[in-house]
Amino acid sequence: MAITDWPADERPREKLLQRGPGALTDAELLAIFLRTGVRGKSAVDLARELLDQHKGLGNLLAADQENFCRSHGLGNAKFAQLQAVLEMSRRHLRESLDRVDVLTSPQQARNYLQSRLRNYPYEVFACLFLDNRHRVIEYEELFRGTIDGASVHPREVIRRALSHNAAALILAHNHPSGVAEPSQADKTITHRLQSALALIDIRLLDHIIVGGDQITSMAELGEIG
Repeated sequence: MAITDWPADERPREKLLQRGPGALTDAELLAIFLRTGVRGKSAVDLARELLDQHKGLGNLLAADQENFCRSHGLGNAKFAQLQAVLEMSRRHLRESLDRVDVLTSPQQARNYLQSRLRNYPYEVFACLFLDNRHRVIEYEELFRGTIDGASVHPREVIRRALSHNAAALILAHNHPSGVAEPSQADKTITHRLQSALALIDIRLLDHIIVGGDQITSMAELGEIG
């Protein structure tokens, strides 16, 4: 049965307009993005099949172009459309973050960092540079690969902080495993960077670890004094 033959309050688009996007399942949201199904399958049927194939919405959204376009019913046009949607979401979060004091809205900072880092298949170490009112100056990804004392260089973090005339910063990196617990290497590099930044009167406010849907604050764990 085509979606147009469904009762109006069960159609994904009408349901969203009446009850809001939070009322929709992952498959229903994806169906709105797909717009149409394929022969013998409605958009919702196709969405369910894609979610099962990719083992969830997060993996589908994080798929590279080759793997995304390999799925039945998808292609380069849909991949480009999805990337545009994801980038608009990241820019919206960034614009919201630009208007606030990070310390008074820590969840906004975490949401932004999670949106930037959660889907990388490798570790990325980033800095959120802040002014003396803790407003965002810039976000930069500085290192890639395994995050440990050998791959994260305090002098480069300091150089970029001075370049931005930052008064404070938040460190962040991801764990592709999806587990957001800090390793001993994470703790070591956090302490090294805090000591190095203190020498030039720049405050380290936090080190956020992103593991998929999980977020850990090393400040909340007492690792940052």
